[in-house]
Parts: sequence; structure tokens; C-alpha cells
Amino acid sequence: MQQSRSATGVLAGLALLAATGMAGAQSAPPAPALVLELNAAQPSDKGCRFTFVVTNNLGAELSKAAFEIALFNEAGVVDRLTVLDFKELPAGKTKVTRFDLSGTDCTKVSRVLINQATDCAGGGIDAAACLKALRTESKSGIAFGI
Repeated sequence: MQQSRSATGVLAGLALLAATGMAGAQSAPPAPALVLELNAAQPSDKGCRFTFVVTNNLGAELSKAAFEIALFNEAGVVDRLTVLDFKELPAGKTKVTRFDLSGTDCTKVSRVLINQATDCAGGGIDAAACLKALRTESKSGIAFGI
């Protein structure tokens, strides 16, 4: 019976330490991030309209943010490289931006890759921050990433 109580005490202590550690981890501030979501890809009269939702959580305003993207076709081959200019991105703000890519058939785009940040500027922002802190998401059904 004595061993059972001490084992129970040890387990209770471990559970308390784990819970305390989890509480501490939850209170840590989130890392600065620039979240870029490919929200939709829809046919347009010009070609394919890509809708992006971008949230600037870098802690400072971006006066300019632009990315070179690679579009892959259904065979997984790079079909096109182009630059998307998101312009100004206020700190803590979410913005929706659309780009019409002429001559692009949405149904043939299998993947969109952020190749590089071609422009990243703002007060107190390192030029590498846009790519270094970039997080990608997709709700479009097209693979999207870095």
C-alpha cells in the first residue's frame, strides 16, 4: 500500500508539472508572422483569378510586399513564374487581394509555390522578414506553400 501511495504521488506531481508547463506555453506570445492564404482560384474573362487573404502579424506596417510565385501544371511542371504585388499591408490587419492571371487555366494549376520575396519594406522591417516569417495556407484545393 505504501508503494502505491508514493507512485500515485509521483504521478500526481508529474501531472502537475505537465499542466504547469502547458499553461506556460499557452501564455507565450505568438511568433511574428505574415500569413498568406490562397483562398480561391476561379475562372475569369482574363484567365484565372486568384484570391489571397493576407494577415500582417509582423508587428510593423509593410509599405511594400511582393512575391514571385511559380505555377505548376497538372503534370507537376512549372508553367509560369510571375510576381504578385500586395502593396501596403498595415500591421495587425487582414487584407483580401485578387490577381487575374491572363492565359492561365485554373483547372490546370496543381500547385502554387512562393519562390521568393521580391520586395519587403517597412519601418523597422528586415528585408528578409517577408519570406522568413511567411506562413502559407490554402482553402482553394490547390497545393500552396514555400
